[in-house]
Amino acid sequence: MSLNEQKPGTLCVHAGYRPQNGEPRNIPIVQSTTFRYESCAEMAKLFELEKEGYFYTRLQNPTNDQVAAKICALEGGTAAMLTSSGQAANFFAVFNIASCGDHVVASSSIYGGTFNLFSVTMHRMGISFTFVDPDCTQEELNAAFQPNTKAVFGETIANPALTVLDIEKFAKAAHAHGVPLIVDNTFPTPINCHPFEWGADIVTHSTTKYMDGHANTVGGAIVDSGHFDWTAHADKFPGLTTPDESYHGITYTERFGLGGAYITKAVAQLMRDFGSCAAPMNAYLLNVGLETLSLRMARHCANAQAVAEFLEQSDKVSWVKYPGLSSDPHHALAEKYMPHGSCGVISFGVKGGRAAAETFMSALKLASIATHVADAKTCVLHPASTTHGQMNDEQLAAAGISADLVRLSVGIEDVEDILADVAQALDKV
Repeated sequence: MSLNEQKPGTLCVHAGYRPQNGEPRNIPIVQSTTFRYESCAEMAKLFELEKEGYFYTRLQNPTNDQVAAKICALEGGTAAMLTSSGQAANFFAVFNIASCGDHVVASSSIYGGTFNLFSVTMHRMGISFTFVDPDCTQEELNAAFQPNTKAVFGETIANPALTVLDIEKFAKAAHAHGVPLIVDNTFPTPINCHPFEWGADIVTHSTTKYMDGHANTVGGAIVDSGHFDWTAHADKFPGLTTPDESYHGITYTERFGLGGAYITKAVAQLMRDFGSCAAPMNAYLLNVGLETLSLRMARHCANAQAVAEFLEQSDKVSWVKYPGLSSDPHHALAEKYMPHGSCGVISFGVKGGRAAAETFMSALKLASIATHVADAKTCVLHPASTTHGQMNDEQLAAAGISADLVRLSVGIEDVEDILADVAQALDKV
């Protein structure tokens, strides 16, 4: 049975690495910075991208590549790479095709760290961003494009606003303007959503979240669908379609094809120069988490649905945002793109505003106040004063974040215990 015939639960366990006779059953940890060769000529071929192989872990490592291959199989892509964090993945994904003087269209409803990366750090690098409401009309979305636009970016389920991206709408606009759609698929994971099937071209992940699932390792991943034709828009993407003089004039699309050009360039140029590589030990731990991803996502979603329904009935709660609720404004989109469940994260407001939210959070006993989300353990955070604290009121409103918003990441504990903890904390408000 080929990989494209296997179900996600099987891919979680087996994809990316198949041991041969007498080889280790688990993915080996190749904890080495360097690799030995018999001759200079052999190593030179690796440096010139004329031959596949390993010479320095900053660029590639067998452990990392095997785990990346598993994520690639889960997403249904043609090539993938690991990075040291989800932030590095999003930076690489955009910077691989946009540079000084270029422009990117992005959803305004995205993680605060990503918003800051785009609006501040990459803006200082000369890349401008136009942020659009994810619920905008097709006409409003098209109006955001400029002649120098190089990509469109959004999150499948936004952190923490939990808006659901209309992937088809954003893909249609991106392709009409000759650019790819990049989607951060961290919250639903490839277990619950396959953005490539709806027109996305590049997918990113913070593997720190559900993929690892146990708060053990920080990491990121980028997956290429292989669908976007860079050569059809060669003038927009010279980095992929014209010779790279730092590798003696190779052209990535010619040498590696549409299925390999984008990721090869990201490794050969960006990882070479920025060095945001995953540690092999972290990749190994990530793979341990991946093996149970399909099981955990089902539990996360079932638990979160029960908690969201409980919160919706509480007289201490002013509003609840969760795509699984029939009352949620994005429920129809969630049913379309994620019919088997969305994620385990709920956003809600406690009556009484920020002070009441802080009282509720301090009263929790099972759940932890932590700068983390999408974990086996239930955790909670106040985004307006933490992860999105750098935003002004207008930016917070555009991102769908209010001062009373509590982000509750429902874990895989027994749901009755989670409900009891939430109930007793609300009683303190």
